[in-house]
Amino acid sequence: MPPVELSTLDLCLAATLVVALAVLVAGARLGMARSLLVAAVRMAVQLSLVGLVLKALFGSGSPWWVALMASVMLLAAGREVAARQKRRLRGGWGFAIGTGAMFVSSFAVSVFGLAVLVRADPWWEPRYAVPVLGMLLGNTMTAVALSIDRLNAAAWDGREVIEARLLLGQTGREAISDMGREALRSGLIPVVNSMAAAGLVSLPGMMTGQILAGNEPSEAVRYQILIWLLIAAGCGFGMLLAVRLSVRRLFDERERLRLDRLR
Repeated sequence: MPPVELSTLDLCLAATLVVALAVLVAGARLGMARSLLVAAVRMAVQLSLVGLVLKALFGSGSPWWVALMASVMLLAAGREVAARQKRRLRGGWGFAIGTGAMFVSSFAVSVFGLAVLVRADPWWEPRYAVPVLGMLLGNTMTAVALSIDRLNAAAWDGREVIEARLLLGQTGREAISDMGREALRSGLIPVVNSMAAAGLVSLPGMMTGQILAGNEPSEAVRYQILIWLLIAAGCGFGMLLAVRLSVRRLFDERERLRLDRLR
């Protein structure tokens, strides 16, 4: 059976549900109605533009266009990581650390998955590389943002505890170690919950999309398992690197806590 095509009218009808939700949110005075509508419009516009870009990208097959697309995705993810932090490092360090951690983790894991596991030929084939990198970056972005935000907030709120530990002779890494562990734990929770619920509570998006497109469920399951394993690895490596770099930035060379580097 061929996949069912969706019309513009179908999408408009689905959008009325979000509009109805926004009305209820406004009536409840949650202060989120405008943000909900703006996010929905942004999502629709951005995905429509990406669809046109991907169509051209798939037709060209050039590795340089793939690299450009990946760079734009990485920079956008880095901006989101910095924007989601209540207290972030000054001077662009929040953006730099988040972007660098995602680059090392997501790109390395994506290349490994495409070249060794999926065995795409070539490994940068746009039809494989862009979706895989997008899924890894999206999840790693959330994990890195949560972990850095939790670490910075804990350092700010627990500065007396950290400074007392420093006075007792601990290094900066030792003084903030328990806060770092909690930051990593908070970033891992969404990934662990999503993997634990997959198949029982929810059907992941990639698997659902492949099934709706007419692929065999067993093949869709294998691809989804692979993607979730890569996502878990990318999130974990990205968080570890981001928290490590953030801790180093929070202390100077004399092991003093530098909260003036936060804003």
